[in-house]
Amino acid sequence: MSIKNLENTIIQKSDNIMKIRMDELIQSIGTALDVVESRLLGASNNHGKRIAVLCTLMGKELRMDKEELKALTTCALFHDNALTEYIQSEHKKNDTQGTNFKLHCEYGQSNIEKLPFKTDINGFVLYHHEHADGSGLFGKREDEIPTGAQLIAIADFIDASHHLQRLPVENIPLLQKEIEAQKGRRYTKTAADVMLSVLNYDTILSLSDENINKTAAQLLPVWEAEAQDKVLFRLADLTAKIIDYASVFTRKHSVQIANKAWLMGSYYNFDPTTQAKTYLAAAMHDLGKLYTPTEILEKPGKLDENEFNIIKDHVRGTYDLLSVITGFEDICRWASCHHEKLDGTGYCFGKKAEELDFISRLLTCTDIYQAVCEERPYHPARDHVETMQVLNNMSQKGFIDSSIVKDYDAVMAEYSLKDVPAPTSEF
Repeated sequence: MSIKNLENTIIQKSDNIMKIRMDELIQSIGTALDVVESRLLGASNNHGKRIAVLCTLMGKELRMDKEELKALTTCALFHDNALTEYIQSEHKKNDTQGTNFKLHCEYGQSNIEKLPFKTDINGFVLYHHEHADGSGLFGKREDEIPTGAQLIAIADFIDASHHLQRLPVENIPLLQKEIEAQKGRRYTKTAADVMLSVLNYDTILSLSDENINKTAAQLLPVWEAEAQDKVLFRLADLTAKIIDYASVFTRKHSVQIANKAWLMGSYYNFDPTTQAKTYLAAAMHDLGKLYTPTEILEKPGKLDENEFNIIKDHVRGTYDLLSVITGFEDICRWASCHHEKLDGTGYCFGKKAEELDFISRLLTCTDIYQAVCEERPYHPARDHVETMQVLNNMSQKGFIDSSIVKDYDAVMAEYSLKDVPAPTSEF
């Protein structure tokens, strides 16, 4: 079927496909994860980035190649990727003694393994709380812990315990003595020795909150991918999962928006690159919502003005996180326009119809459809007919694109009260 009403579309077929900077993308996602960890566990700002920088320094000291460093850096940035999933789980809710904390390691390893790295990452996240003497969460001893996990573990602990972002440089010798004393006990010999070799005045200065972003951008390995690359799709899926677990009411929100966007892209006969980019924008559209407190996301009653303003800020958060990624220009625009309205009354940019291209309009309709049909604190799940009543009312008021609304009615009717399956194409 041909694409309809595309007078404002920016869809273009091109042989010159701009590659996406994966290192910039994982750092942006890592920034959001750091905010979540700070809010949920009281971790310091930029914790994940400091772990990634320290692991990169240690990996280079161990003469790891670029593929090994890419895998290690990503695992370090995402070592606590499953915190929201763990905290929302029944295991956490029924756990008064903290005995199930190792589940966040298990969930995190399962998530990170979905990324198709060219080198083995088995156990990197799973064992990042292990000790050389076997006293860690899983009781693994020095010779049973993968090198990547050893490096993440020592970086994670010394940053959490010594607040490296503000460690006085005169305290470096004391920290070095502590690491030496814990060799073979908390830290493996390999991890302790290589940490001691990189832990110096320049390193500590580079880890401050003022310098960490510049340090990460300069140090972490550069790597690129095309929009249809398998690793990018898997990373988008992981990101959507992390976002959705921010609240019990959004467990499928981003995932289902991505699946619906893919289905609509097929309906409109999008070329492969455009369809891939649409999927990525849909999966990451609510990335900024990781900044939003859970109590506001799950408030059962009407939000007051201040709370609603906080909710609206999530779009600006998404824009800020995605706008710094080379090759993500279209994806960022589409993702950050999903609350705009054709009459200019949307947020956060207040764009009007002539400023909103077809895919921006499509993602707006997709987001509304999913939000209306899924259960929320303030309404039960709704079937397709009830959901379309809301969309039709909004299109009649001139808020959203009426032609897309009609297409949604045609395509989504068979999925009433059912999930749209994930794309079956191999990436």
